[in-house]
Amino acid sequence: MSGDLAVNEQKQEKTLSRIGRKPIPLPNGVQVEIQYGGVKVTGPMGTLEQKYHPEVVVKVEDGTVIVERQSAGKFHHSLHGLTRSLIFNAVTGVSEGFSKTLDLMGVGYRVAEAGKGITLNVGHSHAVEIQPDDGVTMEVEGNNRVHIRGIDKQKVGQLAARVRRVRPPNAYKEKGIKYSDEILHFKPGKAAARKA
Repeated sequence: MSGDLAVNEQKQEKTLSRIGRKPIPLPNGVQVEIQYGGVKVTGPMGTLEQKYHPEVVVKVEDGTVIVERQSAGKFHHSLHGLTRSLIFNAVTGVSEGFSKTLDLMGVGYRVAEAGKGITLNVGHSHAVEIQPDDGVTMEVEGNNRVHIRGIDKQKVGQLAARVRRVRPPNAYKEKGIKYSDEILHFKPGKAAARKA
């Protein structure tokens, strides 16, 4: 019985911690300061503080960040990969930054800058104004494309989702707001289906 447990632990070791075991290389100009229950990451584009669970051990050695867990249990496995991903995103953010691009599809759909934010005209009875969160910028290209940039991946993603939610892509008509790299699968309407 104990042999089976050992085999199961070895399987868990191989499958659940691939991400967590990877060291995070620090680019030039990026510094990581270990704090209690978190890290402070400073780079050319700014500073981010990232909290993590106190049962995870984080070390900075030879220009890399290493994340270690306290046991082979499932709980520590999940914390291991999560913590590594969060710190990696912070390092990437302060060195390169994150961006999301959204495209407006539809006749008459347009976007314009409004101070730090944007105003969307996407078929509603009124224009929709969206202001960015702290540390995130919005830039309009032409009248149907928006670039959202920042060092915090979560804030960039949340703001992009907020913009898209104003008018999600329609499954039957090529209208709405979509991510520029989003692949849409449009459905034929009833009339088109009957003809086929």
